Amino acid sequence: MKIFKCGHCNFAIYFENLTCENCGHLSGYRDVDRKMLTFAPHKETLVSDREKVEYKYCKNKEFDVCNWVIKKDSTEEYCSACVLNRTIPNLSNSDSDNFENWQNLEVAKHRLIYQLQKLGLALPSKLDDEEGLCFDFVARKNNPKLMTGHANGVITILISEGNSVLREKARKQMKEPYRTLVGHLRHEVGHYFWNQLVRDNPIVLSEFRAIFGNEDLDYGESLKTYYKNGSPENWQENFISEYATSHPWEDWAETWAHYLHIMDMVETAFFFRLNVKPAVNKKALKTKVSFDPYTKENFDVIVQKCVPLSFAVNSINRAMGVPDVYPFVISPAIIEKLRFIHKLLLPKR
Repeated sequence: MKIFKCGHCNFAIYFENLTCENCGHLSGYRDVDRKMLTFAPHKETLVSDREKVEYKYCKNKEFDVCNWVIKKDSTEEYCSACVLNRTIPNLSNSDSDNFENWQNLEVAKHRLIYQLQKLGLALPSKLDDEEGLCFDFVARKNNPKLMTGHANGVITILISEGNSVLREKARKQMKEPYRTLVGHLRHEVGHYFWNQLVRDNPIVLSEFRAIFGNEDLDYGESLKTYYKNGSPENWQENFISEYATSHPWEDWAETWAHYLHIMDMVETAFFFRLNVKPAVNKKALKTKVSFDPYTKENFDVIVQKCVPLSFAVNSINRAMGVPDVYPFVISPAIIEKLRFIHKLLLPKR
């Protein structure tokens, strides 16, 4: 993600900030041009510091789960990220944990929407368009069979995923090296975009099958086989994760999520002007991120930046006693899959 700055004092601002931590001006994200606007505090109206234009916050600002702004005269009450919510958790006192969990989920979802918009992807709300997208943030309390997943444009996320302790427990039970909220969302939205970008295009579908395999394989039976027998030997040669081996749809969704991981990692490194100059193995691990990956047609140059970056960041994490931020190996077969997704998305930007 890019670095944002205060329109009043030019201090750096995080994407989720509600105020500038330096001068105290209010902050709000404008999605049409991906800029952070700032406003004088203690005023009755929100007039942007730079442009002197009046705005209003998304209605979900009252819950401190959104800092996106809308033009004052807009008839919309919710921003383009929050309008995609079909179901939010019960926020009553009897379910007090839901509020914090929902906040965590919204942070991840807003980052996802930022990235999908930068890729130029259409995000119609399913509430207005049957072919659109929506999110259900729900509790399993009254339905023990309910699971995180995607179906016909509806992305269901268990509210318990917002609890870091429960998420870590699930990560160990599922034997997953990586389990995050933004990872969940990127994976599930991948299923939606398979329908939008691949399913109904015969040429693209043929290319998909040549790389990922035939999705006509019985999905339910494939998952049963996976959970019974696990992944094949040497799965790392062709798949980004063990779960990706279960079915071509899951291979696509896992690869799609990792494509978004890589693009976000390299974009962030670009805006921080990161320059990796290791003391050893300089040829393999040296890199300087001098471009925004969303502007590049050749995906290979993006991967070439990602590998040294992930090694450096993983090393920093280990120094702090926390797990690797990117515990994956990208093989040539996986790069081919990532390259396919990149090529598919190029015309959108």
